[in-house]
Amino acid sequence: MTDSYAAGETTTPLLEETIGASFDRTVARFGDREALVEMASGRRWTYAEMSRDVDALAIGLTKAGIGKGDRVGIWAPNCAEWTLTQVATAKIGAILVNINPAYRTHELAYALTKSGIRLLVSAPEFKTSDYRAMVAAVRGDCPDLEQTVFIGDPEWTALLEAGASEKLSDHVTDELTPEDPINIQYTSGTTGYPKGATLSHRNILNNGYFTTETIGLTENDRLAIPVPFYHCFGMVMGNLGCITHGATMVIPGPAFDPAATLKAVQDERCTAVYGVPTMFIAMQNHPDFATYDLSTLRTGIMAGSPCPVEVMKRCVNEMHMSEVSIAYGMTETSPVSTQTRRDDDLEHRTATVGRVHPHVEVRVVDPTSGEVMPRGEAGELQTRGYSVMLGYWADEEKTSAAIDEDGWMHTGDLAVMNPDGYCNIVGRIKDMVIRGGENIYPREIEEFLYAHPDIEDVQVIGVPDETYGEELCAWVRLRPDAERMTAETLKEYATGKLAHYKIPRYVLVVEEFPMTVTGKVRKVEMREKTVSELGL
Repeated sequence: MTDSYAAGETTTPLLEETIGASFDRTVARFGDREALVEMASGRRWTYAEMSRDVDALAIGLTKAGIGKGDRVGIWAPNCAEWTLTQVATAKIGAILVNINPAYRTHELAYALTKSGIRLLVSAPEFKTSDYRAMVAAVRGDCPDLEQTVFIGDPEWTALLEAGASEKLSDHVTDELTPEDPINIQYTSGTTGYPKGATLSHRNILNNGYFTTETIGLTENDRLAIPVPFYHCFGMVMGNLGCITHGATMVIPGPAFDPAATLKAVQDERCTAVYGVPTMFIAMQNHPDFATYDLSTLRTGIMAGSPCPVEVMKRCVNEMHMSEVSIAYGMTETSPVSTQTRRDDDLEHRTATVGRVHPHVEVRVVDPTSGEVMPRGEAGELQTRGYSVMLGYWADEEKTSAAIDEDGWMHTGDLAVMNPDGYCNIVGRIKDMVIRGGENIYPREIEEFLYAHPDIEDVQVIGVPDETYGEELCAWVRLRPDAERMTAETLKEYATGKLAHYKIPRYVLVVEEFPMTVTGKVRKVEMREKTVSELGL
């Protein structure tokens, strides 16, 4: 029987260049084409205009003392400045650290300190978040942070103006190599704190290129990007995918809004749109869905969690996305490892996550023995190739636990490789919770809740939810003298310290947790009990 192993095609060579060099090549070819459109402000850039602003910002950053290897944080929702900062930092070899806009003080301080951010580019506020106040609150605990520049403030304008009249020096760009680290993305860690997946030019430039090459993106395409830039989906598959092909990046709004996304597709004549399944569901179920003209759409990518068949059918039939693609990956692999092809039938596009990407290898192994499984049998999906991260920032131990000596990234996902090479994700080895496309590791939340004065012990699990796929439930053992605890009081305690999506929706106060003979908590049993007790 055939082994569950597959290697991607290598006919199209890898891009052996930096992000800056790739961007400059596109500017030289398509300078007068539209590069970037921000719907919220109505601002637009051609590739030549974007290049002017990127270089000005890059020089401004060097004058602010930022150079190769220095960390620059970005804490903002989707906006044009995010994209400009992404390319400008890459041009001078500074490492961009993505900070989730939903973060609160606890998580912000961790990201700033752990990665040693010297300069932070931040939005002044977003939704209910006052970023100025939060930065002020943690500043004293972040010794490396020298400067915070709030987008739209005089400091931001000064940064751009400082480099406006000069040319970016060749010696700055000549020092850079495709293997240099250029991006740190925090993914929640099972051991309680997020891990900084460190990615190189080569990692993310190529992944953006091949992901969009697979959907046939060209300089004539216009891509609506409602997925967040702080994830690989937005900044790699979106921004770098467009930049490598000379396509137009359209930002529908600072955060996902179904009407704003539909309007952006209609008004900007977009040919492609991205989203996690919940985004497509929200667009398709919008009361005015039928009134939008989506006839220019051809393709797009759905990723982040399993895709329901009916949603996919509506993408093809009602959104004109005949070539829509499904992609699977993780931040640590830049992100995409498998993807469906444009001509795949509906069955393959809804029942699988596609087949192996170019220049990448995947295999399915027995998690215990490490033996490669026969096709058709479940095991851990592992992947190897240019896309595997450099490692977790300043954490050799976790890096070597994730990437073995032969270069295989252990994804922790359980998969089946079908006889035709298409893969199917069937579960997770550990208990990661995916809530509306956000990966949440219960351990991080447990560690945080252990600090609560009334909590003696806590276990967090994922339980089914119609809207988000999964929601969090905390099983809590209280200290003998503690007051009673409810979901409401727990929410009060965590608000402002944890991102909203990490705050448990349900709380069960218990005397004890179900245990195995060896003393391990049985989360499977906890899940079953919660589902029946709460009637989920």
